[in-house]
Amino acid sequence: MTENLDSLVINFDTQGLWVLNITLAIIMFGVALGISLEDFKRLFQSPKILLTGIISQFFLLPLITFIFIKLVNPMPSIALGLMMVAACPGGNISNFMTQMAKGNPALSVSLTAFATLFSLVMTPFNLHFWGNLYAPTAEILQRVELDPEELFKLVSLILGVPLVIGMSVRKYKANLAHKLSKILKPISLLIFMLFIIIAFYENFDIFINYIHYVLILVIAHNLLALATGFYFAKAMRLSYKNQKTLSIETGIQNSGLGLLLIFSFFHGLGGMALLVAFWAIWDIFSGIALASYWARQKEKA
Repeated sequence: MTENLDSLVINFDTQGLWVLNITLAIIMFGVALGISLEDFKRLFQSPKILLTGIISQFFLLPLITFIFIKLVNPMPSIALGLMMVAACPGGNISNFMTQMAKGNPALSVSLTAFATLFSLVMTPFNLHFWGNLYAPTAEILQRVELDPEELFKLVSLILGVPLVIGMSVRKYKANLAHKLSKILKPISLLIFMLFIIIAFYENFDIFINYIHYVLILVIAHNLLALATGFYFAKAMRLSYKNQKTLSIETGIQNSGLGLLLIFSFFHGLGGMALLVAFWAIWDIFSGIALASYWARQKEKA
């Protein structure tokens, strides 16, 4: 069965791909409605925090993921799934989790905005660089002929364009942005969760037969990502609130974007799609659990 996993294809049609495209764009638009140019200025006024967040998210996490893959030696498609997760920017739900954890919500929103722009270049770069550095995944990349330019265009369309439009609405129609934000955030996240559930249902047999191949890997990788953000921020002598914030920003990845890229460029490659789909479910659970723990911890203090 292990041999079949790399050739396994997840059931997913063109209509589902369009729904995922639109959902991710709406989620990004909803987040952008709460972002202003002041958020970027605030980050540039604190370059240490900005550099810590960027290094943790786009340099340390991919590096640690690569080392993790070399140590555990998973199947090639699963290894590429781990690299895909590490190459994506932080998940948009991280803002909610940071607030819940009593971290630094302003920093979370600011980093989400900056990381989204940075990901237009770094997501294609990291996937291409680290994927080609590891022979088993390099073979897959050569087989699918991944075009970094096309990858850049898709990431720009799904994240960059909604970010610019949402910020423009915030700037010129602040009241409308506030009203839309209240509606769009819960609805878009609900649609995304329904999408994951439906995709899971339609591929139920595949998940049941193969989930044990990615279960431990996803949990371990997610813990590594959360720890990377927290301890790197601690090493950089940031405040405890900012340590919690960077842990969530690094550990909660935009797995929805990862799934979109897999179905767009890798034709639903089995092990890759399976791992990223489970990541999309697991990091919501782990993020809420960690945020709840930190919230209670502060109350006791």
